[in-house]
Amino acid sequence: MRLAARPVGAVKPEDWEHRCAPLEEPGPGRFTGRTRAISLDPAMRGWLDDRPSYLPPVGIGEVMRAGSVVEVTASSHPGFQPGDHVVGTFGVQEHVVSDGRGAMKIDTSLAPPSTYLGALGMPGMTAYFGLLDVGALKDGETVVVSGAAGAVGTIAGQIAKAKGCRVVGIAGGPEKCALLTGELGFDAAIDYRADDLKKALREHAPDGIDVYFDNVGGDILDTVLTRLAMHARVVVCGAISQYNNTTPVKGPSNYLSLLVRRARMEGFVVFDYAKRYAEAAQEISAWIGSGRIKVKEHVVRGTVDDFPETLQMLFRGENVGKLVLELA
Repeated sequence: MRLAARPVGAVKPEDWEHRCAPLEEPGPGRFTGRTRAISLDPAMRGWLDDRPSYLPPVGIGEVMRAGSVVEVTASSHPGFQPGDHVVGTFGVQEHVVSDGRGAMKIDTSLAPPSTYLGALGMPGMTAYFGLLDVGALKDGETVVVSGAAGAVGTIAGQIAKAKGCRVVGIAGGPEKCALLTGELGFDAAIDYRADDLKKALREHAPDGIDVYFDNVGGDILDTVLTRLAMHARVVVCGAISQYNNTTPVKGPSNYLSLLVRRARMEGFVVFDYAKRYAEAAQEISAWIGSGRIKVKEHVVRGTVDDFPETLQMLFRGENVGKLVLELA
C-alpha cells in the first residue's frame, strides 16, 4: 500500500494506491518474509503530512510506514532462519525483503504477534516511559489519562495502578468507560461525550491532578489544565483530536495554569528510549503474567486492501485497545 496523495483532513481511499510487484529472492545478508500482522497507530496520520516532525514524512509513491510482524520465508542472513518471527518497521505490504536492520526476533509461543505490536511494542513502551520517565510518577498520586481506551491509554492507566496511584480515564461512550473501571481496574472513568468534564474532574480528582497523560489534545487538554495540582506534570503523548484538522491546531488557552500551579508540560517521542525497550518489556511482561495488566487488542482480519478503512477506525473511536490488521 503506497501513498498516492497528501491527505487534506481525513484520509480518503484515493490517497492510497495498492501496487503489486514480483518478490525478489533474498541476496547475501537479506531475508524475505510474509507479513502476519500490521500495527495501526494514530501517529500514522502525522507521517502523511509534509511538514517537519520527529520522522520524515512518508513520500508520495512510498510504501506506507508501519510496524509489523513477519514470518521469515527464505534467508541468506546468518541471524534469521525460515520460520522465525520478527518485528520491525516493515511497512504495509504482504511480503518484505529486509537486511535485518531494526528487526528483532520474537517468540510467538509466549505471546501472539498482535501483543508484540501493542503491550510489548511501541504503545507499551510509550505508556511506560511517558508515565514513569517523563511524568515522573510517584506512589499515591492522582493520574488522569485521556484516550484511555486506546492502545497507549489502556496500558498507561494500568501501569499507574500497578505503581499505587489513583487513576481516572477519559474515554468516549459508556461501554469504554465500563471497561476501564471494570476489567482494567481504573478508579473512575469520564465519558467526554456525555459528561460535564470539568465537573467530573472536580468529583474524581478533588485534590487536583498530579500527572495528566494526554493522548487527545484540544478542548480536553484545555479543561484538564484547570484542574492541575501543585507541581503537576502534563505528558504530551499525542493529540488525535487535531490530526485531521484542516484549520490550525487548537492550542491550550489555559496554559497559564502551568505557571500558577508551578507545573510543567513536556512532549516526548518513544524512539528516544530505544536502548531501554528491553527493560520496559521485562517489567510489562511481569505485570501481564501476574494479571496486573490485562491486554486489550482489537484485531481485524483481512488483507492489505483493508488497511485504509481499518486505519479510519482509530479516528472514529471504534477500537478498544491496540488496533491490529492481521493478514489472512
